Amino acid sequence: MAIREEIGDCRRCRLCEGRSKIVFGVGTPSARLMFVGEGPGADEDRSGEPFVGRAGQLLTDIITKGMGLTRAQVYIANIVKCRPPDNRTPLPDEAATCLPFLEAQIAAIGPEVIVALGATACTHLLGVPVQITKFRGTWSNFRGIALMPTFHPSYLLRNPPGARRQVWEDVQQVLARLGLPIPGKG
Repeated sequence: MAIREEIGDCRRCRLCEGRSKIVFGVGTPSARLMFVGEGPGADEDRSGEPFVGRAGQLLTDIITKGMGLTRAQVYIANIVKCRPPDNRTPLPDEAATCLPFLEAQIAAIGPEVIVALGATACTHLLGVPVQITKFRGTWSNFRGIALMPTFHPSYLLRNPPGARRQVWEDVQQVLARLGLPIPGKG
């Protein structure tokens, strides 16, 4: 992707100071479905690929077991491309610096649906503060693309099973929107 070349060895914000690798994104450039998270963690910083740690393994389960797809059939990216120190939430100026690259990725891929994983992703995509516990499961839109906010997989690892049920409900809505069957049904 030409967008990756444009990022180069990015030094546009302070996040470059502590990173090992830029975590651009992964998946098919013709994906109908795109997942957007907050930012890379330690595992992602080492590998250069988004969602490969524990939360990434759970996201993979959501994609494969919950949706009947493969990671290769979707596209996965983050609001910021470099790991924030101590896995903190990206600061507004960091997200603002990186957002044009994500917007270019979305434009190049042209997904039919974006799943915003967590409040940070949803807030920056929609440009307004979002409480994910109140907003998840409700369709919105990003520049004409259907956007489904749901819980971040790391939230699911820390919280009761009820949150997993809610993500399953969100995933079913995404599958219906894409006209795809729900695994295990019908």
